[in-house]
Amino acid sequence: MKKKRISIAFSIVLALLLAALLVGPRAWLAIQGVEKLSGPQEGVPKPLAAPEPLVVGQADWPCWRGPDSKGTSPVTGIRTDWSGGLKKLWEINFLCQGARTPAWSAPVIQGNRLVVPGRDETNDLIFCLDPETGAVIWSQSYYAMTLRARHGPGPRATPFINDDRVYTFGRHGDLACWQLADGKLLWKHRVEDVGGEAPRWGHASSPLVYGDKVYVQGGGQALVVAYDKMTGQMAWKALEGKAGYAAVVPLRIGEATTLLVFHGTGLVCLDPTDGAVLWEVPWETRYDVNATTPVVTGRTIFITSGYGTGGQALAVGEDGAETLWRNEAIASHHSDPAIIDGCIYGYSGQSNQNRGSFKCVELETGIEKWNTGDIGWGTFTHVDGHLICQDIEGNLSLVKPDPNAFTEVTEMKGALGEVSNPAWTVPTVANGRLYLRYMQRMICYDLIEE
Repeated sequence: MKKKRISIAFSIVLALLLAALLVGPRAWLAIQGVEKLSGPQEGVPKPLAAPEPLVVGQADWPCWRGPDSKGTSPVTGIRTDWSGGLKKLWEINFLCQGARTPAWSAPVIQGNRLVVPGRDETNDLIFCLDPETGAVIWSQSYYAMTLRARHGPGPRATPFINDDRVYTFGRHGDLACWQLADGKLLWKHRVEDVGGEAPRWGHASSPLVYGDKVYVQGGGQALVVAYDKMTGQMAWKALEGKAGYAAVVPLRIGEATTLLVFHGTGLVCLDPTDGAVLWEVPWETRYDVNATTPVVTGRTIFITSGYGTGGQALAVGEDGAETLWRNEAIASHHSDPAIIDGCIYGYSGQSNQNRGSFKCVELETGIEKWNTGDIGWGTFTHVDGHLICQDIEGNLSLVKPDPNAFTEVTEMKGALGEVSNPAWTVPTVANGRLYLRYMQRMICYDLIEE
């Protein structure tokens, strides 16, 4: 029996070595730990011959967490009865090209332009679509290869549209600026070129454009990097350490605006003009994973991390930030919570299990008001007094935020179609439409139609 087990083990090792030789060492290493795409996959269509000039919509979603950085869409008048389903306007299946090329970035929308990153075997792809039809307006690409690509080589960060430009940040540290109208590349830099170092699961921190600069987490010897948004010239870099996966977000108190950076081992507040440290709070987790966006209301900040770490509410004063409370009521892996009318709403648990808890916690005290396991684990967007929640199996729930009880208004099962791996990308709402993304697939639903 012992000889038989040794023989089987030897056969497995030999098979792995032969596979590595057949596909090449770089490609073999690149596919380890990568989800395999499933479902229909189409070639990239030709772009429109004559796209419309740029316009601005009434309820755009130009960046991660939306125009207010709080995860709230300005859309109003949404349907609250989904018993007959939502009307599907269009579906595409070409954002990822190849068998093991998952990308997770959410789309951004301004008027008649939707921008979303994708991936092929060796390149990051950038698509600009017509948000009404899904037609390709333009597409671009650049080479970005990695030897190891946990959860795939594709982009995780969500782009940022600022006026007539859009900024993208790839898993491999490429920050690029594109002309929104036609996709012309205006500049591109890698954070590794100024001392940056990717965290374990690749760069995922969505860029922030504020004033005349664009900010990203670079890690390594360039924990935070600021570039001139027009020229791409580096303005400054600050601190050293492990990058987090959370977006850089503005902290606005009165007339002053500073930057909040939830990096690998803590939360730091920086001066946006020169990167000077104003205050910092240590926050260490297993694997150095801080992936949720800090949420802010007034002078109060809430941060949370998974792996049983929990959450912490901070009060910002003249001399820095002090702890209001800390507990494990919400320990969110990488699903951003929201603060609504004095309460925190959010998922708690790990992102690969659809049996987490959705909770309501009082912001002032940290006391749990209620929790439910009825909607699994996922992500959500706040819109028109409701939460559009999507679990990792692609099911939708419309929840009314209520501190007294969990209230599910309506639901829509299977909104994403076939889902074989966790559907992590947050639902996006802009100009009356709901956009759902799962790897190579994107589906657009009408949220307003009666």
